Amino acid sequence: MHKIMTFICILFITGCTGIAEGIKPVTELDIEKYQGKWYEIARLDHRFERGMSRVTANYALKSDGYVEVINRGYVDEEQNWKQAIGKAKFVGDKPSGHLKVSFFGPFYGSYVIFELDKENYQYAYVTSYNKDYLWLLSRTPYVSEQRLAHFITTATRYGFDTDALIFMTHNDTKTP
Repeated sequence: MHKIMTFICILFITGCTGIAEGIKPVTELDIEKYQGKWYEIARLDHRFERGMSRVTANYALKSDGYVEVINRGYVDEEQNWKQAIGKAKFVGDKPSGHLKVSFFGPFYGSYVIFELDKENYQYAYVTSYNKDYLWLLSRTPYVSEQRLAHFITTATRYGFDTDALIFMTHNDTKTP
């Protein structure tokens, strides 16, 4: 019985660091260029960001090889800022757009960059281990209509529920 429970736990943990069907992470991600502040432009709703606006993510490479992740958002109902600090690491040997991220101890979830401005690192399309998660991230608080349309078209083509997207406004981009 112990072996079965161990096997189920391993399946559960590795399943959360997998890649959604039909999604391919970008290759040769330059994590140094990816570092810094990103603004969330659009996302699918999920419990850990529900009710938040003005969401940002900040990534910083650490000396131990991990990437510090600081997510911040304004909780409109409570009228205050909340943040979560985690760590991320590449899945596999090569620095691709497939990372695992943890905000809760030993439990990791997939962070899959499947579209990226590889020249200037100005936008990224991100998902997780399934298609219930989707983000459009940008270096600026706003993107062009063309970028937004491309994101929606691309996400629709991959089978994401783009009718359920939540769009951010960053009318006050000052965070604590």
